[in-house]
Amino acid sequence: MALPLPDKPSIVVLPFVNLSGNSEQEYFSAGLTEDLTTDLSKVSGLFVIARNSAFTYKGKTVDVGEVSRKLGVRYVLEGSVRRADGQVRINAQLVDATTGGHLWSERYDRPLKEIFALQDEIRRKIVTALKVKLTQEEQERFQRAPTGNLEAYDYYLRGVEYVSRLTKEAHTQARQMYEKALELDSRYAAAYAALSRIYWWEWAVQWSTDSQSLERAFELAQRAVALDGSLPYAHLVLGHAYQSKGRHEQAIAEARQAVALNPNWAQGYAELGQILNLAGQPEEAIGLIEKAMRLDPQNTVGFYSFLGRAYRMIGRHDEAIAALKKVLSFYPNLPGPRAELVVIYSELGQEAEARAEVAEILRISPNSSLEGWRQRQFFRDPAQNERYLDALHKAGLK
Repeated sequence: MALPLPDKPSIVVLPFVNLSGNSEQEYFSAGLTEDLTTDLSKVSGLFVIARNSAFTYKGKTVDVGEVSRKLGVRYVLEGSVRRADGQVRINAQLVDATTGGHLWSERYDRPLKEIFALQDEIRRKIVTALKVKLTQEEQERFQRAPTGNLEAYDYYLRGVEYVSRLTKEAHTQARQMYEKALELDSRYAAAYAALSRIYWWEWAVQWSTDSQSLERAFELAQRAVALDGSLPYAHLVLGHAYQSKGRHEQAIAEARQAVALNPNWAQGYAELGQILNLAGQPEEAIGLIEKAMRLDPQNTVGFYSFLGRAYRMIGRHDEAIAALKKVLSFYPNLPGPRAELVVIYSELGQEAEARAEVAEILRISPNSSLEGWRQRQFFRDPAQNERYLDALHKAGLK
């Protein structure tokens, strides 16, 4: 079924095609696409589809009418990138998918060192074509380059590509890329935020047992916000760090600030929902997660983990199980959804199913222990934490 169009100009930025003749340059075209998406998402007068849904069309022949119907948007931005010998060529076109008409198209040939100014020019052309008025704050934000060091930016884009693989090994490689970016530019806020997320994630899923990982994540997130208070991702990672320290109100405030700065950020709404879950507000969380799903309609699977927890917390067990199993059918190596299932199965008296999930958790993270999970239970309500730990212990986690 076609999704209804929003009541404001709506757009998807499809993956820019890499025409460099080198598959190793895919990260650059993907990064350019993501940057354009992120920056347009910060415009309050637009409705912007998330990067993950857009990338389901990567490498495919696209029918813009079909894209419009499946994603529920009116406008489609397509383009290509060729990078070679210190130069970059970008072709871009903006199409009204409901009519097939072109609103704007242009080819740019520029020195690579002008990439940020070029991105700004493209963003402005799109906003002008869609007749969207920027606020003063949005205008100022468009003019800020993320870094003055092109090599640092290149390392950052490589890190983003590694993170998307969701494996321990890829996260290690991403950390190295972000660290190199910061060696080149010690004031690169986005790289601090991304590195914070690496440390926090590795600690949260028990890939790392180093007790300093959480503190490192907190320090890096604080540094990112201090350098650029307008960076949504910096506020979100700081929110997670606060919650991991049991400071729930500060966590909620930071996550709300993240989506205020980026009102089209699907991941931001979903993770605010997760933070609210842990603070004991699952009803509000459900609405936010559903909003994230509308902004990212072809990539809802990951959000079902947060939705499953919210359903469990309000006693809708059947819906919780269905949501969590949906996540695991795509991402079987995530321990979090399995732990949620352990709690549900334990409370339903399905001990065999609960033990099977604990066995899978130990397969994924052999170092998992009851004490490790105890250190990572962030619920505001102590009873919720004990409910979780009792179920894991009963199902065989030592």
